[in-house]
Amino acid sequence: MFLQEKRELFLIWPVFYSKNKYLSNFIISEFHFFRPMDINQQIAALPLDFSQLTGDYKTAFELLLNLIEQLTAEKRGLQAEIQRLRDENNRLKGEQGKPVIKAKVRPTNDISSEKERHRPVNQANLPRKRAKNKTLIITRLEKCPLDKRHLPPDVVFKGYQTVIVQDIKIETDNVAFQKEIYYSPSTQKSYIAPLPAAYQGAFGPNLRNLIITLKNIANMSEAKIGELLANFGVSISSGMISNILIKNHQPFHQEKTAIVAAGLPTTVCQQFDDTGARVNGQNYYTHIFGNRYFRAYSTQPHKNRLTVLQVLLNGQPLQYRLNALAFQLLSQLQLSPKHLDRLQPLASDQCFTEAEFENLLAHHLPTLTPMVKAKIREAAALAAYRGGGNHWVVPILLADDAPQFKLLSAHLAACWVHDGRHYKKLSPVFKYHAQKLQHFRGRYWHYYQQLCVYQQAPTPEAEQRLAREFDDLFSTVTGYQDLDARIAKSKQKKESLLLVLKYPEIPLHNNEMELGARTCVRKRDVSLHTMTAEGTQANDTFLTIIDTCKKLGVNPFLYILDRIKKTNALPSLAQLLQQKQKQLSSA
Repeated sequence: MFLQEKRELFLIWPVFYSKNKYLSNFIISEFHFFRPMDINQQIAALPLDFSQLTGDYKTAFELLLNLIEQLTAEKRGLQAEIQRLRDENNRLKGEQGKPVIKAKVRPTNDISSEKERHRPVNQANLPRKRAKNKTLIITRLEKCPLDKRHLPPDVVFKGYQTVIVQDIKIETDNVAFQKEIYYSPSTQKSYIAPLPAAYQGAFGPNLRNLIITLKNIANMSEAKIGELLANFGVSISSGMISNILIKNHQPFHQEKTAIVAAGLPTTVCQQFDDTGARVNGQNYYTHIFGNRYFRAYSTQPHKNRLTVLQVLLNGQPLQYRLNALAFQLLSQLQLSPKHLDRLQPLASDQCFTEAEFENLLAHHLPTLTPMVKAKIREAAALAAYRGGGNHWVVPILLADDAPQFKLLSAHLAACWVHDGRHYKKLSPVFKYHAQKLQHFRGRYWHYYQQLCVYQQAPTPEAEQRLAREFDDLFSTVTGYQDLDARIAKSKQKKESLLLVLKYPEIPLHNNEMELGARTCVRKRDVSLHTMTAEGTQANDTFLTIIDTCKKLGVNPFLYILDRIKKTNALPSLAQLLQQKQKQLSSA
Protein backbone atom coordinates (compact mmCIF):
# COMPACT_ATOMS: atom_id res chain seq x y z
CA MET A 1 0.00 0.00 0.00
CA PHE A 2 2.84 2.37 0.84
CA LEU A 3 4.52 1.75 -2.56
CA GLN A 4 1.24 2.33 -4.40
CA GLU A 5 0.72 5.71 -2.70
CA LYS A 6 4.35 6.56 -3.37
CA ARG A 7 3.94 5.85 -7.11
CA GLU A 8 0.76 7.97 -7.19
CA LEU A 9 2.60 10.85 -5.58
CA PHE A 10 5.37 10.57 -8.16
CA LEU A 11 2.77 10.73 -10.94
CA ILE A 12 1.43 14.00 -9.48
CA TRP A 13 4.85 15.68 -9.56
CA PRO A 14 6.78 13.78 -12.29
CA VAL A 15 8.80 16.72 -13.52
CA PHE A 16 9.92 17.79 -10.08
CA TYR A 17 10.77 14.26 -8.95
CA SER A 18 12.80 13.33 -12.02
CA LYS A 19 14.64 16.60 -12.58
CA ASN A 20 15.07 18.24 -9.19
CA LYS A 21 17.22 16.48 -6.61
CA TYR A 22 16.18 18.77 -3.75
CA LEU A 23 12.47 18.24 -4.26
CA SER A 24 12.99 14.49 -4.74
CA ASN A 25 14.73 14.18 -1.38
CA PHE A 26 12.17 16.50 0.17
CA ILE A 27 9.21 14.35 -0.96
CA ILE A 28 10.81 11.10 0.23
CA SER A 29 11.91 12.53 3.58
CA GLU A 30 8.54 14.17 4.28
CA PHE A 31 6.30 11.40 2.91
CA HIS A 32 5.63 10.02 6.40
CA PHE A 33 3.62 13.17 7.17
CA PHE A 34 0.84 12.02 4.85
CA ARG A 35 -0.09 8.98 6.91
CA PRO A 36 -0.82 9.57 10.60
CA MET A 37 -1.83 13.26 10.77
CA ASP A 38 -4.60 15.43 9.40
CA ILE A 39 -3.76 16.80 5.95
CA ASN A 40 -3.74 20.43 7.20
CA GLN A 41 -1.32 19.51 9.97
CA GLN A 42 0.84 17.66 7.45
CA ILE A 43 1.01 20.66 5.14
CA ALA A 44 1.65 23.09 7.98
CA ALA A 45 4.53 20.92 9.23
CA LEU A 46 6.38 20.87 5.89
CA PRO A 47 9.75 22.67 6.30
CA LEU A 48 9.64 24.37 2.91
CA ASP A 49 12.83 26.06 1.74
CA PHE A 50 12.91 27.77 -1.65
CA SER A 51 16.59 28.63 -1.50
CA GLN A 52 17.48 25.63 -3.70
CA LEU A 53 14.70 26.22 -6.24
CA THR A 54 15.28 28.61 -9.15
CA GLY A 55 13.71 29.66 -12.41
CA ASP A 56 10.70 27.82 -13.75
CA TYR A 57 10.82 25.25 -10.95
CA LYS A 58 10.35 27.93 -8.31
CA THR A 59 7.57 29.61 -10.32
CA ALA A 60 5.77 26.30 -10.87
CA PHE A 61 6.11 25.34 -7.23
CA GLU A 62 4.75 28.73 -6.07
CA LEU A 63 1.77 28.25 -8.40
CA LEU A 64 1.22 24.81 -6.93
CA LEU A 65 1.27 26.18 -3.37
CA ASN A 66 -1.18 28.95 -4.28
CA LEU A 67 -3.46 26.38 -5.91
CA ILE A 68 -3.46 24.37 -2.68
CA GLU A 69 -4.21 27.58 -0.73
CA GLN A 70 -7.19 28.30 -2.99
CA LEU A 71 -8.53 24.75 -2.75
CA THR A 72 -8.14 24.80 1.04
CA ALA A 73 -10.02 28.10 1.26
CA GLU A 74 -12.83 26.71 -0.91
CA LYS A 75 -12.95 23.61 1.28
CA ARG A 76 -13.28 25.75 4.43
CA GLY A 77 -16.07 27.75 2.83
CA LEU A 78 -17.95 24.63 1.80
CA GLN A 79 -17.52 23.11 5.26
CA ALA A 80 -18.92 26.28 6.83
CA GLU A 81 -21.86 26.29 4.40
CA ILE A 82 -22.59 22.59 5.09
CA GLN A 83 -22.54 23.25 8.83
CA ARG A 84 -24.84 26.25 8.40
CA LEU A 85 -27.32 24.13 6.42
CA ARG A 86 -27.13 21.38 9.05
CA ASP A 87 -27.83 23.89 11.81
CA GLU A 88 -30.76 25.33 9.87
CA ASN A 89 -32.13 21.83 9.29
CA ASN A 90 -31.85 21.10 13.02
CA ARG A 91 -33.63 24.33 13.89
CA LEU A 92 -36.47 23.49 11.50
CA LYS A 93 -36.82 20.20 13.39
CA GLY A 94 -37.08 22.08 16.67
CA GLU A 95 -33.52 21.32 17.75
CA GLN A 96 -30.46 23.50 18.24
CA GLY A 97 -27.56 24.08 15.91
CA LYS A 98 -23.90 23.55 16.67
CA PRO A 99 -22.80 25.97 19.43
CA VAL A 100 -20.15 28.54 18.57
CA ILE A 101 -17.25 27.91 20.95
CA LYS A 102 -14.15 29.93 20.21
CA ALA A 103 -10.88 28.07 20.51
CA LYS A 104 -8.17 29.29 22.85
CA VAL A 105 -5.56 31.34 21.06
CA ARG A 106 -2.20 32.59 22.14
CA PRO A 107 -2.10 36.30 23.00
CA THR A 108 -0.41 38.41 20.37
CA ASN A 109 0.61 42.02 20.06
CA ASP A 110 -1.56 42.45 16.96
CA ILE A 111 -4.75 43.84 18.47
CA SER A 112 -7.10 46.64 17.56
CA SER A 113 -6.82 48.64 20.77
CA GLU A 114 -4.97 51.87 20.10
CA LYS A 115 -3.73 52.06 23.69
CA GLU A 116 -2.40 48.50 23.70
CA ARG A 117 -0.84 48.82 20.23
CA HIS A 118 1.53 51.56 21.36
CA ARG A 119 2.29 50.28 24.86
CA PRO A 120 5.85 48.88 25.16
CA VAL A 121 5.83 45.39 26.56
CA ASN A 122 8.02 45.72 29.64
CA GLN A 123 7.52 46.01 33.35
CA ALA A 124 8.37 49.69 33.52
CA ASN A 125 5.45 50.63 31.27
CA LEU A 126 2.77 48.50 32.87
CA PRO A 127 -0.26 50.54 34.02
CA ARG A 128 -0.12 51.57 37.62
CA LYS A 129 -3.02 51.00 39.97
CA ARG A 130 -5.18 54.10 40.32
CA ALA A 131 -5.58 55.53 43.80
CA LYS A 132 -9.20 54.62 44.50
CA ASN A 133 -9.65 56.90 47.55
CA LYS A 134 -8.39 60.07 45.92
CA THR A 135 -11.78 61.34 44.71
CA LEU A 136 -14.03 59.79 47.37
CA ILE A 137 -16.44 61.99 49.29
CA ILE A 138 -16.55 61.13 53.02
CA THR A 139 -20.17 61.10 54.17
CA ARG A 140 -19.62 60.44 57.87
CA LEU A 141 -16.81 60.04 60.39
CA GLU A 142 -16.78 57.39 63.08
CA LYS A 143 -14.17 56.86 65.79
CA CYS A 144 -13.18 53.34 66.78
CA PRO A 145 -12.31 53.25 70.51
CA LEU A 146 -9.74 50.80 71.84
CA ASP A 147 -10.50 48.66 74.88
CA LYS A 148 -7.95 49.97 77.39
CA ARG A 149 -8.57 47.30 80.01
CA HIS A 150 -5.98 45.00 78.47
CA LEU A 151 -3.37 47.69 77.71
CA PRO A 152 -0.22 48.45 79.73
CA PRO A 153 -0.66 51.29 82.25
CA ASP A 154 1.94 53.52 80.55
CA VAL A 155 0.27 53.77 77.13
CA VAL A 156 0.15 57.24 75.55
CA PHE A 157 -2.50 58.36 73.01
CA LYS A 158 -0.84 59.05 69.61
CA GLY A 159 -3.81 60.06 67.48
CA TYR A 160 -5.82 58.13 64.86
CA GLN A 161 -5.19 55.91 61.87
CA THR A 162 -7.71 56.69 59.13
CA VAL A 163 -9.15 53.78 57.20
CA ILE A 164 -11.71 54.52 54.46
CA VAL A 165 -14.38 51.89 53.89
CA GLN A 166 -16.76 52.26 50.95
CA ASP A 167 -20.36 51.20 51.41
CA ILE A 168 -23.74 51.96 49.92
CA LYS A 169 -27.18 52.28 51.44
CA ILE A 170 -30.33 51.49 49.45
CA GLU A 171 -33.62 52.25 51.13
CA THR A 172 -37.02 53.46 50.09
CA ASP A 173 -37.99 57.10 50.50
CA ASN A 174 -41.78 57.04 50.28
CA VAL A 175 -43.16 60.55 50.77
CA ALA A 176 -46.77 61.32 51.62
CA PHE A 177 -47.43 64.82 50.26
CA GLN A 178 -50.31 66.72 51.85
CA LYS A 179 -51.40 69.19 49.21
CA GLU A 180 -53.35 72.18 50.45
CA ILE A 181 -56.83 72.63 49.01
CA TYR A 182 -58.74 75.90 48.87
CA TYR A 183 -62.26 76.46 47.62
CA SER A 184 -63.66 79.72 46.23
CA PRO A 185 -67.45 80.11 46.49
CA SER A 186 -67.36 83.01 44.05
CA THR A 187 -65.71 80.98 41.31
CA GLN A 188 -67.04 77.63 42.52
CA LYS A 189 -63.61 76.14 41.96
CA SER A 190 -61.12 74.25 44.12
CA TYR A 191 -57.45 75.22 44.14
CA ILE A 192 -54.98 72.41 44.96
CA ALA A 193 -51.27 72.91 45.60
CA PRO A 194 -49.10 71.19 42.98
CA LEU A 195 -46.39 68.67 43.74
CA PRO A 196 -42.78 69.91 43.63
CA ALA A 197 -41.48 70.24 40.07
CA ALA A 198 -39.23 67.19 40.41
CA TYR A 199 -42.15 64.88 41.20
CA GLN A 200 -44.34 63.57 38.42
CA GLY A 201 -46.85 60.81 39.01
CA ALA A 202 -46.41 58.20 41.70
CA PHE A 203 -42.63 57.82 41.46
CA GLY A 204 -39.97 60.29 42.50
CA PRO A 205 -36.96 61.59 40.55
CA ASN A 206 -34.37 59.39 42.24
CA LEU A 207 -36.29 56.21 41.44
CA ARG A 208 -36.88 57.25 37.84
CA ASN A 209 -33.23 58.14 37.45
CA LEU A 210 -32.20 54.78 38.90
CA ILE A 211 -34.42 52.91 36.45
CA ILE A 212 -32.99 54.85 33.49
CA THR A 213 -29.46 54.25 34.78
CA LEU A 214 -29.93 50.53 35.31
CA LYS A 215 -31.30 50.18 31.80
CA ASN A 216 -28.97 52.42 29.82
CA ILE A 217 -25.72 52.32 31.81
CA ALA A 218 -25.84 48.95 33.62
CA ASN A 219 -27.62 47.34 30.62
CA MET A 220 -30.18 45.48 32.73
CA SER A 221 -33.39 44.13 31.28
CA GLU A 222 -36.70 45.59 32.41
CA ALA A 223 -37.63 42.30 34.08
CA LYS A 224 -34.45 42.31 36.18
CA ILE A 225 -34.92 45.97 37.09
CA GLY A 226 -38.39 45.12 38.41
CA GLU A 227 -37.02 42.15 40.34
CA LEU A 228 -34.29 44.26 41.93
CA LEU A 229 -36.69 47.02 42.96
CA ALA A 230 -39.15 44.51 44.40
CA ASN A 231 -36.41 43.14 46.66
CA PHE A 232 -35.97 46.62 48.12
CA GLY A 233 -39.67 47.12 48.78
CA VAL A 234 -40.64 49.20 45.72
CA SER A 235 -44.08 48.38 44.36
CA ILE A 236 -43.95 49.06 40.64
CA SER A 237 -45.36 47.24 37.61
CA SER A 238 -43.44 46.21 34.52
CA GLY A 239 -45.61 48.52 32.43
CA MET A 240 -44.69 51.50 34.62
CA ILE A 241 -40.98 50.67 34.29
CA SER A 242 -41.42 50.65 30.52
CA ASN A 243 -43.24 54.00 30.63
CA ILE A 244 -40.51 55.59 32.75
CA LEU A 245 -37.91 54.41 30.24
CA ILE A 246 -39.57 55.55 27.01
CA LYS A 247 -42.37 58.07 27.61
CA ASN A 248 -42.40 61.83 28.23
CA HIS A 249 -38.75 62.37 27.37
CA GLN A 250 -39.12 65.23 24.90
CA PRO A 251 -36.59 67.44 26.80
CA PHE A 252 -34.02 64.66 26.51
CA HIS A 253 -34.76 64.25 22.78
CA GLN A 254 -34.20 67.99 22.35
CA GLU A 255 -30.90 67.66 24.21
CA LYS A 256 -29.81 64.93 21.82
CA THR A 257 -30.56 67.15 18.81
CA ALA A 258 -28.61 69.98 20.44
CA ILE A 259 -25.67 67.65 21.16
CA VAL A 260 -25.37 66.68 17.49
CA ALA A 261 -25.76 70.28 16.30
CA ALA A 262 -23.03 71.47 18.68
CA GLY A 263 -20.80 68.42 18.29
CA LEU A 264 -20.45 68.28 14.50
CA PRO A 265 -18.52 71.60 14.17
CA THR A 266 -16.01 70.73 16.92
CA THR A 267 -13.70 68.81 14.58
CA VAL A 268 -13.03 68.73 10.85
CA CYS A 269 -13.56 64.96 10.70
CA GLN A 270 -16.60 62.94 11.73
CA GLN A 271 -16.53 59.18 12.24
CA PHE A 272 -19.36 56.88 11.19
CA ASP A 273 -20.29 53.23 11.64
CA ASP A 274 -23.43 51.12 11.81
CA THR A 275 -24.64 47.84 13.26
CA GLY A 276 -27.75 45.70 13.04
CA ALA A 277 -30.78 46.39 15.23
CA ARG A 278 -34.25 44.96 15.72
CA VAL A 279 -37.46 46.98 16.07
CA ASN A 280 -40.63 45.00 16.75
CA GLY A 281 -39.14 41.94 15.10
CA GLN A 282 -37.96 43.80 11.97
CA ASN A 283 -34.37 44.35 10.87
CA TYR A 284 -33.18 47.92 11.39
CA TYR A 285 -29.77 49.58 11.56
CA THR A 286 -28.29 51.72 14.31
CA HIS A 287 -26.02 54.45 12.92
CA ILE A 288 -23.22 55.57 15.25
CA PHE A 289 -21.44 58.82 14.49
CA GLY A 290 -19.43 61.52 16.23
CA ASN A 291 -15.86 62.45 17.12
CA ARG A 292 -13.62 62.56 20.18
CA TYR A 293 -16.05 64.88 22.02
CA PHE A 294 -19.46 63.30 21.38
CA ARG A 295 -21.07 60.11 20.10
CA ALA A 296 -24.64 59.90 18.82
CA TYR A 297 -26.97 57.07 17.84
CA SER A 298 -29.80 56.94 15.31
CA THR A 299 -31.76 53.77 14.50
CA GLN A 300 -33.28 53.70 11.02
CA PRO A 301 -34.94 51.06 8.80
CA HIS A 302 -32.21 51.41 6.13
CA LYS A 303 -28.49 52.09 5.86
CA ASN A 304 -28.31 53.47 2.32
CA ARG A 305 -26.63 56.72 1.35
CA LEU A 306 -29.73 58.90 1.76
CA THR A 307 -30.34 57.46 5.23
CA VAL A 308 -26.79 58.34 6.28
CA LEU A 309 -27.36 61.81 4.85
CA GLN A 310 -30.56 62.22 6.89
CA VAL A 311 -28.68 61.20 10.03
CA LEU A 312 -26.02 63.84 9.39
CA LEU A 313 -28.72 66.46 8.77
CA ASN A 314 -29.86 65.91 12.38
CA GLY A 315 -33.60 65.94 11.74
CA GLN A 316 -33.67 68.55 8.98
CA PRO A 317 -35.55 67.48 5.83
CA LEU A 318 -33.71 66.52 2.67
CA GLN A 319 -33.39 69.10 -0.07
CA TYR A 320 -32.50 68.61 -3.73
CA ARG A 321 -30.46 70.63 -6.18
CA LEU A 322 -29.53 69.86 -9.83
CA ASN A 323 -26.45 72.07 -10.08
CA ALA A 324 -22.99 71.38 -11.53
CA LEU A 325 -21.98 69.33 -8.49
CA ALA A 326 -25.07 67.15 -8.92
CA PHE A 327 -24.09 66.35 -12.52
CA GLN A 328 -20.54 65.59 -11.41
CA LEU A 329 -21.90 63.18 -8.78
CA LEU A 330 -24.20 61.59 -11.36
CA SER A 331 -21.17 60.84 -13.52
CA GLN A 332 -19.49 59.20 -10.52
CA LEU A 333 -22.67 57.19 -9.96
CA GLN A 334 -22.33 56.05 -13.59
CA LEU A 335 -25.55 57.52 -14.92
CA SER A 336 -25.67 57.03 -18.67
CA PRO A 337 -24.90 60.01 -20.99
CA LYS A 338 -28.41 59.68 -22.45
CA HIS A 339 -30.03 60.44 -19.10
CA LEU A 340 -27.52 63.19 -18.35
CA ASP A 341 -28.53 64.92 -21.58
CA ARG A 342 -32.22 64.61 -20.67
CA LEU A 343 -31.52 66.18 -17.25
CA GLN A 344 -29.49 69.09 -18.62
CA PRO A 345 -32.50 71.42 -19.24
CA LEU A 346 -33.40 71.10 -15.53
CA ALA A 347 -29.98 72.28 -14.30
CA SER A 348 -30.17 75.17 -11.81
CA ASP A 349 -28.99 76.24 -8.35
CA GLN A 350 -32.53 76.22 -6.99
CA CYS A 351 -33.23 74.02 -3.95
CA PHE A 352 -36.36 71.85 -3.96
CA THR A 353 -38.20 70.05 -1.21
CA GLU A 354 -38.78 66.33 -1.66
CA ALA A 355 -42.34 66.83 -2.93
CA GLU A 356 -41.28 69.60 -5.31
CA PHE A 357 -38.42 67.51 -6.71
CA GLU A 358 -40.66 64.49 -7.24
CA ASN A 359 -43.17 66.68 -9.12
CA LEU A 360 -40.35 68.17 -11.21
CA LEU A 361 -39.12 64.74 -12.32
CA ALA A 362 -42.64 63.42 -12.88
CA HIS A 363 -43.54 66.41 -15.06
CA HIS A 364 -40.39 66.60 -17.23
CA LEU A 365 -39.11 63.00 -17.13
CA PRO A 366 -42.11 60.74 -16.49
CA THR A 367 -40.53 57.62 -18.05
CA LEU A 368 -37.52 57.29 -15.72
CA THR A 369 -36.95 53.83 -14.30
CA PRO A 370 -36.83 53.47 -10.48
CA MET A 371 -33.07 52.77 -10.55
CA VAL A 372 -32.30 55.87 -12.61
CA LYS A 373 -34.60 58.01 -10.47
CA ALA A 374 -32.87 56.75 -7.31
CA LYS A 375 -29.47 57.83 -8.65
CA ILE A 376 -30.83 61.27 -9.58
CA ARG A 377 -32.39 61.71 -6.12
CA GLU A 378 -29.11 60.70 -4.44
CA ALA A 379 -26.97 63.06 -6.50
CA ALA A 380 -29.38 65.99 -6.10
CA ALA A 381 -29.66 65.45 -2.33
CA LEU A 382 -25.88 65.19 -1.95
CA ALA A 383 -25.39 68.36 -4.01
CA ALA A 384 -27.86 70.28 -1.84
CA TYR A 385 -26.22 69.00 1.34
CA ARG A 386 -22.65 69.71 0.28
CA GLY A 387 -23.71 73.14 -0.98
CA GLY A 388 -24.37 74.27 2.58
CA GLY A 389 -27.29 76.12 4.14
CA ASN A 390 -28.82 75.83 7.60
CA HIS A 391 -26.84 72.71 8.40
CA TRP A 392 -23.22 71.84 9.12
CA VAL A 393 -21.42 70.23 6.18
CA VAL A 394 -18.97 67.49 7.20
CA PRO A 395 -15.68 68.11 5.35
CA ILE A 396 -14.12 64.70 6.11
CA LEU A 397 -15.88 61.43 6.91
CA LEU A 398 -13.99 58.51 8.45
CA ALA A 399 -15.69 55.17 7.84
CA ASP A 400 -15.17 51.70 6.41
CA ASP A 401 -15.35 50.64 2.77
CA ALA A 402 -19.16 50.43 2.61
CA PRO A 403 -20.60 52.19 -0.49
CA GLN A 404 -23.14 54.26 1.48
CA PHE A 405 -20.34 56.40 2.95
CA LYS A 406 -18.91 57.46 -0.41
CA LEU A 407 -19.63 60.89 -1.98
CA LEU A 408 -21.18 62.23 1.25
CA SER A 409 -18.26 64.54 1.97
CA ALA A 410 -15.44 66.17 0.07
CA HIS A 411 -12.99 63.64 1.56
CA LEU A 412 -13.44 60.08 2.78
CA ALA A 413 -10.77 58.78 5.17
CA ALA A 414 -10.17 55.07 5.64
CA CYS A 415 -9.60 53.24 8.91
CA TRP A 416 -6.15 51.65 9.14
CA VAL A 417 -7.21 49.15 11.78
CA HIS A 418 -10.17 48.06 9.65
CA ASP A 419 -7.89 47.65 6.63
CA GLY A 420 -5.40 45.71 8.74
CA ARG A 421 -8.07 43.21 9.78
CA HIS A 422 -8.25 41.97 6.19
CA TYR A 423 -4.68 40.72 6.54
CA LYS A 424 -5.52 39.12 9.87
CA LYS A 425 -8.29 37.14 8.18
CA LEU A 426 -5.84 35.42 5.85
CA SER A 427 -5.12 31.89 7.07
CA PRO A 428 -2.34 30.37 4.96
CA VAL A 429 -1.83 26.62 4.99
CA PHE A 430 1.93 26.63 4.44
CA LYS A 431 4.48 27.96 6.89
CA TYR A 432 6.21 29.60 3.96
CA HIS A 433 3.15 31.75 3.26
CA ALA A 434 2.53 32.31 6.97
CA GLN A 435 6.04 33.73 7.32
CA LYS A 436 5.45 36.00 4.33
CA LEU A 437 2.21 37.23 5.91
CA GLN A 438 3.77 37.74 9.33
CA HIS A 439 6.68 39.69 7.85
CA PHE A 440 4.40 41.97 5.85
CA ARG A 441 2.07 42.61 8.78
CA GLY A 442 5.08 43.63 10.84
CA ARG A 443 6.02 46.17 8.17
CA TYR A 444 2.37 47.27 7.93
CA TRP A 445 2.06 48.16 11.63
CA HIS A 446 5.53 49.69 11.73
CA TYR A 447 4.41 52.09 9.00
CA TYR A 448 1.22 52.75 10.98
CA GLN A 449 3.30 53.74 14.00
CA GLN A 450 5.28 56.15 11.82
CA LEU A 451 1.98 57.83 10.89
CA CYS A 452 1.17 58.16 14.59
CA VAL A 453 4.54 59.88 15.15
CA TYR A 454 3.87 62.15 12.16
CA GLN A 455 0.58 63.29 13.72
CA GLN A 456 2.47 64.64 16.72
CA ALA A 457 4.90 66.71 14.65
CA PRO A 458 3.93 66.95 10.96
CA THR A 459 6.48 68.36 8.51
CA PRO A 460 6.55 68.58 4.69
CA GLU A 461 9.66 66.40 4.59
CA ALA A 462 8.01 63.68 6.68
CA GLU A 463 4.89 63.89 4.50
CA GLN A 464 6.88 63.26 1.30
CA ARG A 465 8.89 60.46 2.91
CA LEU A 466 5.80 58.66 4.20
CA ALA A 467 4.11 58.96 0.79
CA ARG A 468 7.12 57.31 -0.85
CA GLU A 469 7.26 54.59 1.81
CA PHE A 470 3.56 53.88 1.26
CA ASP A 471 4.23 53.18 -2.42
CA ASP A 472 7.18 50.95 -1.54
CA LEU A 473 5.26 49.05 1.12
CA PHE A 474 2.17 48.37 -0.98
CA SER A 475 4.13 47.50 -4.11
CA THR A 476 5.47 44.41 -2.36
CA VAL A 477 5.10 41.12 -4.26
CA THR A 478 5.43 38.05 -2.04
CA GLY A 479 4.33 35.20 -4.34
CA TYR A 480 1.46 34.40 -1.95
CA GLN A 481 -1.46 35.30 -4.22
CA ASP A 482 -4.07 36.04 -1.53
CA LEU A 483 -1.64 38.33 0.27
CA ASP A 484 -0.55 40.06 -2.94
CA ALA A 485 -4.21 40.65 -3.89
CA ARG A 486 -4.87 42.14 -0.47
CA ILE A 487 -1.81 44.40 -0.75
CA ALA A 488 -3.02 45.64 -4.15
CA LYS A 489 -6.43 46.51 -2.69
CA SER A 490 -4.81 48.53 0.09
CA LYS A 491 -2.74 50.41 -2.48
CA GLN A 492 -5.90 51.38 -4.34
CA LYS A 493 -7.05 53.16 -1.15
CA LYS A 494 -3.93 55.31 -0.96
CA GLU A 495 -5.81 58.61 -1.09
CA SER A 496 -8.14 57.74 1.80
CA LEU A 497 -5.48 55.96 3.89
CA LEU A 498 -3.00 58.82 3.55
CA LEU A 499 -5.47 61.67 4.07
CA VAL A 500 -3.86 62.00 7.50
CA LEU A 501 -0.75 63.44 5.82
CA LYS A 502 -2.79 66.45 4.70
CA TYR A 503 -4.95 66.59 7.84
CA PRO A 504 -2.83 65.31 10.77
CA GLU A 505 -5.64 65.95 13.25
CA ILE A 506 -7.93 63.24 11.86
CA PRO A 507 -7.88 59.80 13.55
CA LEU A 508 -6.15 56.86 11.93
CA HIS A 509 -8.82 54.41 13.01
CA ASN A 510 -12.55 54.19 13.67
CA ASN A 511 -12.36 52.40 17.02
CA GLU A 512 -14.39 55.13 18.76
CA MET A 513 -17.50 54.36 16.72
CA GLU A 514 -16.89 50.61 16.74
CA LEU A 515 -17.00 50.76 20.55
CA GLY A 516 -20.38 52.46 20.20
CA ALA A 517 -21.53 49.66 17.90
CA ARG A 518 -20.38 47.16 20.52
CA THR A 519 -22.54 48.95 23.10
CA CYS A 520 -25.56 48.48 20.82
CA VAL A 521 -24.75 44.79 20.38
CA ARG A 522 -24.54 44.28 24.16
CA LYS A 523 -27.93 45.94 24.60
CA ARG A 524 -29.33 43.75 21.84
CA ASP A 525 -27.97 40.66 23.60
CA VAL A 526 -29.94 41.62 26.73
CA SER A 527 -33.14 43.12 25.33
CA LEU A 528 -33.17 41.73 21.76
CA HIS A 529 -35.22 44.59 20.31
CA THR A 530 -37.34 47.64 20.97
CA MET A 531 -41.07 47.33 20.36
CA THR A 532 -42.15 50.86 19.40
CA ALA A 533 -40.76 53.91 17.62
CA GLU A 534 -40.98 55.76 20.93
CA GLY A 535 -38.85 53.13 22.65
CA THR A 536 -36.31 53.17 19.82
CA GLN A 537 -36.01 56.94 20.03
CA ALA A 538 -35.57 56.82 23.81
CA ASN A 539 -32.87 54.18 23.45
CA ASP A 540 -30.94 56.31 20.93
CA THR A 541 -31.35 59.45 23.02
CA PHE A 542 -30.08 58.05 26.31
CA LEU A 543 -27.17 56.24 24.62
CA THR A 544 -26.20 59.57 23.02
CA ILE A 545 -26.42 61.51 26.30
CA ILE A 546 -24.56 58.88 28.34
CA ASP A 547 -21.71 58.41 25.85
CA THR A 548 -21.29 62.16 25.37
CA CYS A 549 -21.23 62.62 29.15
CA LYS A 550 -18.39 60.11 29.39
CA LYS A 551 -16.42 61.83 26.63
CA LEU A 552 -16.81 65.25 28.28
CA GLY A 553 -16.01 63.98 31.79
CA VAL A 554 -19.56 64.50 33.11
CA ASN A 555 -21.20 62.02 35.50
CA PRO A 556 -24.17 60.70 33.46
CA PHE A 557 -26.06 59.56 36.58
CA LEU A 558 -25.93 63.05 38.12
CA TYR A 559 -26.60 64.73 34.78
CA ILE A 560 -29.79 62.78 34.08
CA LEU A 561 -30.94 63.28 37.69
CA ASP A 562 -30.36 67.02 37.33
CA ARG A 563 -32.56 67.08 34.24
CA ILE A 564 -35.28 64.92 35.81
CA LYS A 565 -35.41 67.22 38.86
CA LYS A 566 -35.50 70.21 36.47
CA THR A 567 -32.92 72.07 38.53
CA ASN A 568 -30.59 72.57 35.52
CA ALA A 569 -27.69 73.14 37.89
CA LEU A 570 -25.34 71.44 35.44
CA PRO A 571 -24.58 73.10 32.07
CA SER A 572 -26.03 71.31 29.08
CA LEU A 573 -23.80 69.02 27.04
CA ALA A 574 -24.41 71.24 24.01
CA GLN A 575 -23.01 74.22 25.93
CA LEU A 576 -19.92 72.21 26.89
CA LEU A 577 -19.43 71.24 23.25
CA GLN A 578 -19.76 74.86 22.13
CA GLN A 579 -17.15 75.86 24.72
CA LYS A 580 -14.89 73.09 23.43
CA GLN A 581 -15.29 74.39 19.88
CA LYS A 582 -14.33 77.91 20.95
CA GLN A 583 -11.27 76.60 22.77
CA LEU A 584 -10.18 74.64 19.71
CA SER A 585 -10.78 77.62 17.40
CA SER A 586 -8.70 79.97 19.56
CA ALA A 587 -5.86 77.44 20.03
